[in-house]
Amino acid sequence: MATMTDDSARFSLEELGSEGGTLLPAKEVLSLLDLNVDVNLALDLVAPIDLAVAGNLNVALPINGSVSANALSVLSNAAAQTNQGVMLDQVLTGEAIAYSPQSASVDQSAGGTDSTAAPEPIAPAPAPAASPAPAATADTTTGSLLEGDLLNINAKITLDANLAAPIAGSVALNANAAAPIDAAVAANVGSIGSEAIAVTDQQAIITQTMDGVLAQATAAQDADISQ
Repeated sequence: MATMTDDSARFSLEELGSEGGTLLPAKEVLSLLDLNVDVNLALDLVAPIDLAVAGNLNVALPINGSVSANALSVLSNAAAQTNQGVMLDQVLTGEAIAYSPQSASVDQSAGGTDSTAAPEPIAPAPAPAASPAPAATADTTTGSLLEGDLLNINAKITLDANLAAPIAGSVALNANAAAPIDAAVAANVGSIGSEAIAVTDQQAIITQTMDGVLAQATAAQDADISQ
């Protein structure tokens, strides 16, 4: 059996003692992430909306349809016949009035803070709506590598928001709707020497009368907002 020998160079104790070492860097140098976030946001949002809709409608939809089909059939007959007689009499006399006046006065000049400067302490107002939102702070520290911090986050958020959305809406509608439908369907599927017949007969007389009707939608809104 062959004997394996190691001919590589070996260090002596004197040579190992002459080697020097390098100290690890300080704790501050080992920090991989140090994030400091300071957000100061001031919002003033106002959306006064006023809507009024009024309408008088006459709608008639007489529909007549017939369908016959032979599918994979031999020596077969399919017949569909529809007969529809519709007489519609719709009389509508009235007024549709939509009245939507709106008067909004909004003053939000002193409601926000300057986002470029540090936020000033805000004293709570008597009204709950004008009270500033509480400031949020977060400190996060986790993990270590050779006694050094891997993640260090210091976040400070100040939010001052004034939101107002007064909405007024009203809808008035007078409608006459008629939809007589007549349909016939006949089909032969996968049959031999078959006969399919569909016959429908519809007679519809519709009289719809609206006389002296009034559809009036009024939405009056007066909003005075000071934030």
